[in-house]
Amino acid sequence: MLTIHGVPLSVHTRKPIVTAILKKLDYTFEVVIPVIPDNPPANWNTLSPTGLIPVLQDGGYTLPDSTAICLYLEKKQPAPAILPDDAKHYGRVLWFDAYAGGTIYRHVVHPLFIQTIVRPNIRKESTDKALVDDVLNNVQPKILNYLESQISGKFLVGDTMTLADIAIVSNFIVYHYMGYRLDAAKYPKLIAYIKGIAATDAYGKALDDERPFVASMGLDRSFFG
Repeated sequence: MLTIHGVPLSVHTRKPIVTAILKKLDYTFEVVIPVIPDNPPANWNTLSPTGLIPVLQDGGYTLPDSTAICLYLEKKQPAPAILPDDAKHYGRVLWFDAYAGGTIYRHVVHPLFIQTIVRPNIRKESTDKALVDDVLNNVQPKILNYLESQISGKFLVGDTMTLADIAIVSNFIVYHYMGYRLDAAKYPKLIAYIKGIAATDAYGKALDDERPFVASMGLDRSFFG
């Protein structure tokens, strides 16, 4: 039995959860709440050398890192595939996965999450509104414009859901949970794309499973119905 350790709200934890659901792999989920206030459980350094979530356990095998876990699950259960056979499509999927974690998360979602959720609700500190404004007004537009230009259909690559879709949309799930919204006049394709991926069976199941945790944190789920 697979065990995924993490936080339901996490951009990175959601990736292997959606992948496991898509591939119909049975798994249990262990909520590692103490990761948020920087007080991990006693054995956390053994499971996660970086101290980050998620971590997968498959019997006696332990693997950290969301992308590594998704690629492991792809080998364990190849169908349905989250990586295409075509070389160019394969490269494009890996690019979007890297862009999701290295650019969207690092420069938009993570700083907004720290300022919107962590500082006021967990650390009991004031939000740096100047930093939030800088992200929204100066950092975010370039990223959103790029994504808008890359969407030509329901999926980013090919005609089935891939790791690219799982990773990109996972960021925007949290973005919307925090109460932020995209400008419909500027980003109509991106908004339709996010809603379309979120409404797929695998993503829909993952989001339904998150409902209690999202509600307990008072987050905004209205974008997803």
